[in-house]
Amino acid sequence: MKTLKKFFRDKRAITPVLSNLLLTVVAVAAMSIATTATYVITTNLREIMSERIIIEDLWFNNSTGISIYLRNIGKVAIHVSAVYVNHTSQSFVSPFDLEIDQHGWLNVSLAWTSDSIYYVDIVTTRGTHLVEYYKAP
Repeated sequence: MKTLKKFFRDKRAITPVLSNLLLTVVAVAAMSIATTATYVITTNLREIMSERIIIEDLWFNNSTGISIYLRNIGKVAIHVSAVYVNHTSQSFVSPFDLEIDQHGWLNVSLAWTSDSIYYVDIVTTRGTHLVEYYKAP
């Protein structure tokens, strides 16, 4: 009985054990957060890097505005979130989605003038920009 009381009163070994245990818990928590963050970042980068879209043709129409023929040549589906002409947001038929190896016309409502240069910027939901200059006929 005396040895048991003596064991509970002796506090010398408890502090190093608790500090080592706390250090282990903190290290495991930090590594799990780092692993999760790395997975999220690399997954997002993989999707962004796999996103490829090209403008195959662009027409200036008197009745509808500008018609842009887009093709998805990447490895992920694309959703166009915004279209800017001369750094001004333009309206278009939304939603505009392109699956892998799909193509289609994106019609932008814009009153254009002949012999003017237009800066066309198409933005996807992942942040990819497709930018070109075009001269109206």
